[in-house]
Amino acid sequence: MNEFEAGRPVVLRGGTVLPMDGRRVLTRTDVLVTGDRIAAVGPELEAPEGAAEIDASGGIVMPGMIDTHRHMWQTVMRGYGADWTLTQYFVWYYLEHGKLFRPEDVHAGNTLAAIEALDAGVTTVVDWSHGLRTPDHADAAADALQAVPGRYVLAYGNIQQPPAEWTAAPEFRDFVRRRVTGDDLLGFQIAFDVTGDPSFPERPAFEVARELGATVTTHAGVWGATSDDGIRLMYDHGFMTPGTIYVHAASLSADSYHRIAATGGSISVSTESEQSAGQGYPPTWAIRAHGIPVSLSMDTSVWWSGDLFSAMRTTLGADRSREHLEAHAKGETVTHCALRADQVVDWATRGGARAIGRDDLGTIEPGKKADLVLIKNDASPVSFPLLNPFGHVAFQAQRGDVHTVLVNGRVVKHEHRLLGVDLAAVRAQADSTIEYLKGAMGEEAWEKGMNPDIPSAKVLDNPYTYTDYRSDATHRL
Repeated sequence: MNEFEAGRPVVLRGGTVLPMDGRRVLTRTDVLVTGDRIAAVGPELEAPEGAAEIDASGGIVMPGMIDTHRHMWQTVMRGYGADWTLTQYFVWYYLEHGKLFRPEDVHAGNTLAAIEALDAGVTTVVDWSHGLRTPDHADAAADALQAVPGRYVLAYGNIQQPPAEWTAAPEFRDFVRRRVTGDDLLGFQIAFDVTGDPSFPERPAFEVARELGATVTTHAGVWGATSDDGIRLMYDHGFMTPGTIYVHAASLSADSYHRIAATGGSISVSTESEQSAGQGYPPTWAIRAHGIPVSLSMDTSVWWSGDLFSAMRTTLGADRSREHLEAHAKGETVTHCALRADQVVDWATRGGARAIGRDDLGTIEPGKKADLVLIKNDASPVSFPLLNPFGHVAFQAQRGDVHTVLVNGRVVKHEHRLLGVDLAAVRAQADSTIEYLKGAMGEEAWEKGMNPDIPSAKVLDNPYTYTDYRSDATHRL
């Protein structure tokens, strides 16, 4: 019998369990999974006959992590834009080369991204899919997501057309009719940005979303691109809803944060992105004061890592750094950190579940969906001692420590290996896309895109150099 064949109960034995219902930590605890649900949580559980047993002792069992904003189609360009600014990203994808991506290239990116997410313990991803220029591109994106055994939300977008145009197209409605079928593993959102134009040209797209019962995810508070004007227009026209996800929200005023808080929306923080690209300072230090729900995201692998361990770590670092900076500017000293490790673990799990409206995800308790991650690496000296489990997840763990992953009760990774994944075929698909893009762009454009010009820099004159003194001394000698 296949160790993890469909329908076979699974029990994770003796782990340190983070139920994410507060700061509770359950030691030497079992988690029993039957079907697609968590059946029981407790010590020395009696499992059904024939259940597959996984030794979780010395490890941490936590809910599957949830990324609320990732441009999955760009994953085949992994690391290509490592030295980009946000301006260079916009030029490359929006103006110059984003139009080159064929449906098969979107499929390649989504497939690679989906597999990468599972490998890192990210069981749910919002695919902020703004490369869907045609229905064929959209079908390719959905096909890839449904071929990989994770949980996804397809956030449909198209950066090559105004949102009022593509949401009104008959082929968009046809896609929704054909592909948005209530599949528990494939949700749906509409993804577009609000420019702040006083005529509010995005209003028809919001009306389509309302008609379809779909939530909107939008890049808000992106320096130089989206601002408080967009938030005000959304608010004044009644389109700020509890289901709206505001991505980045890094350069907004307190007034905009008040509007988001008052209407029940949430903010997806992509700290690595905001730190490097220039959307604004990662905003958790500001939005915590407004009580706005937070989730975490990785944005795009064209720049950054595709795991939420990095997101948790950098978010803690950025928030605490800003807290110290603000205090030092006033001549004060921070003696107790306001943002704690357990909070960012919450944002990476339960926070993501709240953002996408899934109250059956994000915690470990009977009746919830069995999306689970076991962090355990007996071959690593970093796996012990396990003193502060939340701190261990946020600061010590890495994707290589993800031992086992379950999605919807199905074991998709075990003993550090993905199950049922033909990585060679995925690699071949990605290589084909890269070969095509290089050929379509030309070698010179390809290299220039990957290696933008380095700004000239002048080293400040240093008044504490003693060149003249040494020359005089040498002369006297």
